[in-house]
Amino acid sequence: MIESRTPDNFEWRFVLVSVSILTLGVITIYSVTHDFDQTARMPLYAKQILWIFVGCLAFIAAMAIDYHHLGRYAYLIYAVTLVLLVLVLVGGRSSRGAQRWFALGPFAFQPSELAKLVLVLVLAKYFAEVQRTGWLQLVVIPGLITAPGLLLILKQPDLGTAMSFTFIYVSMVLIGGLHARTLGLGLLFTSMLFPFIWELFWTSLHDYQRERIMTFWDPTIDPAGKGYHTLQSQIAIGSGGVWGKGLDEATQSRLRFLPEGHTDFIFAVFAEHWGFIGVLLLFALFAILIFLIAEIAFKAKDELGLLLSAGILAMLGFCLVVNIGMTMGVFPIVGIPLPLMSYGGTTTVSTMTALGLLLNVKRRRLSLFY
Repeated sequence: MIESRTPDNFEWRFVLVSVSILTLGVITIYSVTHDFDQTARMPLYAKQILWIFVGCLAFIAAMAIDYHHLGRYAYLIYAVTLVLLVLVLVGGRSSRGAQRWFALGPFAFQPSELAKLVLVLVLAKYFAEVQRTGWLQLVVIPGLITAPGLLLILKQPDLGTAMSFTFIYVSMVLIGGLHARTLGLGLLFTSMLFPFIWELFWTSLHDYQRERIMTFWDPTIDPAGKGYHTLQSQIAIGSGGVWGKGLDEATQSRLRFLPEGHTDFIFAVFAEHWGFIGVLLLFALFAILIFLIAEIAFKAKDELGLLLSAGILAMLGFCLVVNIGMTMGVFPIVGIPLPLMSYGGTTTVSTMTALGLLLNVKRRRLSLFY
């Protein structure tokens, strides 16, 4: 393979923004965990740094291996991922009523996080090759591809990742060329079946998931129970004010009034520490990252690159919007991490792998051959 030697072959802006968000994440994880994490063999912030190092290796590999080669093995990769999702149900580690992780000593691996990126790859491969001539090719077959992974994730149960899976499917269907008329008919058909779909969805949920949805509408129904997280998160965000309380004076996070401050609610912790100004900076970094991803997608060399980039944009954008909305009480609490910031090995590595694939797409556009 011969590649051009142009300096634009590597997107330094992209890397700089990503590293900046990762750094803010590590600082926030340290600030919220170091008080109660001092006796641990490896503190959480140190684990996160280690996962970022692993993510860097995955980033380099994803950037170096031609995405067309990955596309050729997309269905095989998806099949292996489905096997992992089955195995985690059989021999995975359980925590808080969910069985989502493989225990790897002091670390844990969550196959469902990796499955989101694999779904983007396999649907991009499908839509890049299929003759888009009808409802069957555009909606039904992609749905059949998505369904096994979605059902296995719901079985764990992992409502947040299942929502991400569904959003990726819908986004890829739309990106893949679904016409407005076809979309309208699909929405009409879905609305007619909505009562039956809702009943099926509601009965499939666990009790705690139903309670989360009910307290989303009114957290004050159970302020000391299911509504506690939402109320404390809103208090943390509001207490940050304009300039923030700093790392030492942030009472909601340091005194642990806000649970899961290093994972699902890391945005609320960040807002309490750095205030409105810090949130503006974080939003600016995410906005630049989204713009650069969209630029890569629009300028992709071929359809597979476009679909892959757009699918990754949809995946990361959904997690970003839902996580921040969740901490502000706009969305129900569904356990979706904030990309590049929340503590978590698998989500960090899979996100950095996705970023590496994006630069892969850009590098092939600037190559003489692929």
